[in-house]
Amino acid sequence: MQASCDKASAPLAGIKVLDLSRVLAGPYCTALLADLGAEVIKLEPPAGDDYRHIGPFRDGESALFTLNNRGKKSLVLDLKDPEDQAIAQAIAGRVDVVVENFRPGVAARLGLGAETLRAANARLVYCSISGFGQQGPFKDLPAYDLVVQAMSGLMAGTGEEGGAPLKTGESIADLVAGLFASWSIMAALVQRERTGQGATLDVAMYDALFSMLTTSHALHFYAGALPQRVGNRHPLSTPFGCFATKDGQVVIAVLSGKQFAALAALIGAPEAAGDPRFASDESRTAHEPELKALIEAWSRGLTTEEAVAALSAVGLPAAPIWDIAQAAGNEHAAARNLVSHLPHPVLGTAPTIGQPVLFDGKKPAATTSAPRLGGDIAAILKEFGLEQTR
Repeated sequence: MQASCDKASAPLAGIKVLDLSRVLAGPYCTALLADLGAEVIKLEPPAGDDYRHIGPFRDGESALFTLNNRGKKSLVLDLKDPEDQAIAQAIAGRVDVVVENFRPGVAARLGLGAETLRAANARLVYCSISGFGQQGPFKDLPAYDLVVQAMSGLMAGTGEEGGAPLKTGESIADLVAGLFASWSIMAALVQRERTGQGATLDVAMYDALFSMLTTSHALHFYAGALPQRVGNRHPLSTPFGCFATKDGQVVIAVLSGKQFAALAALIGAPEAAGDPRFASDESRTAHEPELKALIEAWSRGLTTEEAVAALSAVGLPAAPIWDIAQAAGNEHAAARNLVSHLPHPVLGTAPTIGQPVLFDGKKPAATTSAPRLGGDIAAILKEFGLEQTR
């Protein structure tokens, strides 16, 4: 594995970001930018980002805060104080990007809204992240991940067959919004190179999560059907899901007729490939219970390891179901450098999961972990030629 990119040659080297966000969507966005070499100045209230106070903790440091604020500098200002407000406005006027996730209208009341800041700095890329966007009848609704999962259509189509709707195990609406925010910021920076003008970006968690539900879109807009909860199998393709083994479950993902014929031969039922019930992906899905029983008559006689080996030997996609420790602790994860350890002011070093993309064989990554609250005030004020009189 190649070493991480040198910070000076990182894709976003020289880009300055003022991060006014807190908790997850905004900080995740700016952590991705920090990985790519941007200088991210995190402005926090005197009590710090809410995530500093949410566990789990190690040596008093929040794991969630540490993971999502790597590579940043921390500046503490009280935005209700006119002097501190003026400092924030001055910094905002000299950076390339501002990211905020206040409730719609709050940033403007603090003198840090897009209209005010872009009037003073036309090259500024200003990104607002909220639950439902800066306009529309839902814009003032609470912006919690669970609310967005519930209203986007994701929960309605997720869960066991015949069971209740389920949320995902991660705050996926926050994370997807943060990812789209970073994507749009970089697109706006490219556009700025061509036009000399920045942009005002409106990223809604609702819009972002809704845009990702491509299977649900296919069913609703093209087939006139609503997605049904089908547990761990695919709603459109079969066999594409989890199957019982002697000691657990194996994941099998078969899509084409050629793959199905290979599976049928492997499980000792070659005639299934010519059975009209299983002649196409659609017909296999229509007869999923019968096909699952046929496959499990084979898989239940094997351990998961044996089933994966047999399927892989004939070129069929298969996998065990790993927990996070197994996903992080295997030799492939090590070869891909999925987990790194960065210097931390309290912990010494902190496990970090950075952005996942290799650029010319190298992985751009933040060089430090999360900052101490207000630990960079003096350096930041000096950089921008400012001072705090209090």
